[in-house]
Amino acid sequence: MPDNAPDPTADPQRPGDIRRDLALQVKELRQAGRQAVREAREAARQATREQLESVREAMRAAREAEAEAARTARAGRGRGGGEPDEPDTRTRIQQVALELFTENGYEATSLREIAERLGVTKAALYYHFKTKDEILDSLVNDRVERVAELIEWAQAQPRTIELRQEFLRRYSDLLHQQGHHMLMRFFERNQSSMAQHKAGSAMRDRMMQMLDLLTDPSAPLPVQIRSTLAIFALHSTWFTVRDPEITDDQRRAAALEVALELVQ
Repeated sequence: MPDNAPDPTADPQRPGDIRRDLALQVKELRQAGRQAVREAREAARQATREQLESVREAMRAAREAEAEAARTARAGRGRGGGEPDEPDTRTRIQQVALELFTENGYEATSLREIAERLGVTKAALYYHFKTKDEILDSLVNDRVERVAELIEWAQAQPRTIELRQEFLRRYSDLLHQQGHHMLMRFFERNQSSMAQHKAGSAMRDRMMQMLDLLTDPSAPLPVQIRSTLAIFALHSTWFTVRDPEITDDQRRAAALEVALELVQ
């Protein structure tokens, strides 16, 4: 018998077997399809449940915050309206958040930690600010607006040495008001975090405008460098001089003296 002749003892697959195999494969594919549909439906139901739970959590937080505010108001009325110089809750949140952002870093600080240091529930904090970004934006916006007003005033004046010195005096006053120097310290400690943050961008833009005001582009390069260092002198005294015996007024006066000497 030739080598390539079919083996008469082989058991070739009959047409009926082929049809059964195909039917089995089709069945398996259908089952897999039905399973995929069931899984997709379950995933959609789970997502819906999670969304509903998120909404419920937000509503619970709002109710708790309202209750907290009501308790605070009642307590204030019981003390005769509260102390007139006591900062309101929103301001206290900003102050404590800025402290933690500076101490621990912006990225490493959570809303829970802010609430814990304040001694309030997270729901009470959530009533005023939903995110850390909201807190930071609220801190920066007011300060940026104040700096913008100072810059606008200076831009309308003749560019003289007297103007630059008066600008430094007014900026020194601004740093001393409402803890603005603390915000500048925060930016110094969180430069990498603020590189892409809109708050950091807003502050950088104002800083560049201030440097332009203080620098005469026609002046020799050493003079231009000294002028730009004047702003740093006003900022750095709040975080480079660590002697606890030195008062804020002493820091402010010394820094302004150095800044004025740098501007020519």
